[in-house]
Amino acid sequence: MSTWSPFSYIVINLARQIRAGEVTFSGVNSTLPMLACVLAKRAYDFHFTYINVAGGVEPQPTTMPHSSSDPAIVAGSAAIFSNQDFYDLCARGGIGLVYLGCAQIDAEGRTNVSAIGPHAKPKVRLPGGGGAAVMLPTAQRVATWRTEHSPRTLVEKLDFVTASGNLAGLVTPLAVFQRTTGRFRLESWHPDSSVDEVVKRTGFKFDAANAKPTPSPTRSEEHTS
Repeated sequence: MSTWSPFSYIVINLARQIRAGEVTFSGVNSTLPMLACVLAKRAYDFHFTYINVAGGVEPQPTTMPHSSSDPAIVAGSAAIFSNQDFYDLCARGGIGLVYLGCAQIDAEGRTNVSAIGPHAKPKVRLPGGGGAAVMLPTAQRVATWRTEHSPRTLVEKLDFVTASGNLAGLVTPLAVFQRTTGRFRLESWHPDSSVDEVVKRTGFKFDAANAKPTPSPTRSEEHTS
C-alpha cells in the first residue's frame, strides 16, 4: 500500500487501539470498528476477546460483514450475549475497549449523539445515546472515529453533552488523537498531510508536541485489509 486510503487509515488505526488480553466491544452501526476487530484477529499475533452488539462472542465470519446487523457478524460465535450481558460486563469493569460512535466530540472526550443546534428546537434530532451513557463511563477505554474531520465534528463546545467518561482514542481520515487525562493530544497525522492542516480542520486546540506521521501499514495489516 503506497498511500493510505481514508478507509484503510481509519480501520487500521482503530485496530491499533486494541491491546493484548483485553475484551473488545463494537457497538451498533459501527462498521469500521467491526472491520478493525476482524482485521486485528487476523493481522496481530496476540489474543483478545471480541464481542459485538449483535451478541457474537469471538465470531469467526467467513465473509466480511456489511453492517452490525449482518448475520455474518455472529458466524462461528462461541456464545451469544444479550444486551444486558455486555452492559453488565462493562459496568463491572470487564471490557477493556469499547468502540462508540458520535456526531460531535470535544477536546475532553465528551460526545454528542442527541441533537445539532438548540436541544429544544434542534436543526437535526439525532438517535440518542443508546448504550453510550452506560459504556462510556464504565469501559476501561473507549475509542471513537469520524469519517469527516472538520470543525463542525471536532468541536470546542458540544451542542449537547450526551455522554462523557473514559474516551481515550479518536481516529479520523486525517489524524489519530489520544487522551489519557484532560484533553486530546495529537498522536500522529496522515503522512500526506501536515500538523498545520490538522490544526485548521480541528475545532478544538490540542498538544502536538510529540506527534509524528502515522506509521505505514505493516505487511500483515496491508494483506489483511
